[in-house]
Amino acid sequence: MEQLLIGSFLSAMATGAGALPILFFKTVTHRWRDILLAFTAGIMVAAATFSLIPQAMENGSIIVICLGVLCGTLTLTVLESFIPHIDLEHTRVNISMDSQALLILSAITLHNIPEGLSVGVSYSSEQTGLGGLVAFAIGLQNAPEGFLVALFLINQQVSRLKAFLLATMTGAVEIVSALIGYYLTSIVGGLVPYGLSFAAGAMLYIVYKELIPESHGDGHARSATFSFIIGLLVMIGMVQQFG
Repeated sequence: MEQLLIGSFLSAMATGAGALPILFFKTVTHRWRDILLAFTAGIMVAAATFSLIPQAMENGSIIVICLGVLCGTLTLTVLESFIPHIDLEHTRVNISMDSQALLILSAITLHNIPEGLSVGVSYSSEQTGLGGLVAFAIGLQNAPEGFLVALFLINQQVSRLKAFLLATMTGAVEIVSALIGYYLTSIVGGLVPYGLSFAAGAMLYIVYKELIPESHGDGHARSATFSFIIGLLVMIGMVQQFG
């Protein structure tokens, strides 16, 4: 339980860590942002395919894997359908803080719930180190997200300190959802392979739907591609070392 609390807290607070630079400067080059997003995508693909799915396969079957992955994918698809996705980096419309800005904060917060569940389910697994690896992967994904949320809020005339605090709060929901995922799979042991597969599906959805397109949108596809491969190899090495 102690490791779960520490891992989920650090993963969630990575959102705030990513937003921290906003207190000192208001922008970051597209090139480095794309490289970071692609590196994170590589980390998450490796975590899903070399940790989550193999561990789920040990405790379940191919049918369980398929159902879990599809469920994770469909869950995020439903969230995307009901909550419109807004490109935080390229939005040029002056959105009022009392309406659509709050919608964006709500969308980011809701999208963090499956990520927290992924962390919690991973810690409930019997595989040593799996929870820490998944928390690390999710935390990397949260960092640029926190920066973009804070940057968007500043562009809407929100103070830097308030933007930092609001961005940090969007990640805090992951701690609660991690606890829920952990307790559900701990109480009902048969849910573990479903939960791990769900986490894999959710992570792969984020990679293909969000991270890769975002990292290729500003003309830095080659740098992003190399960064993705490096991230993949780094995570494979971590799986071999700690998983």
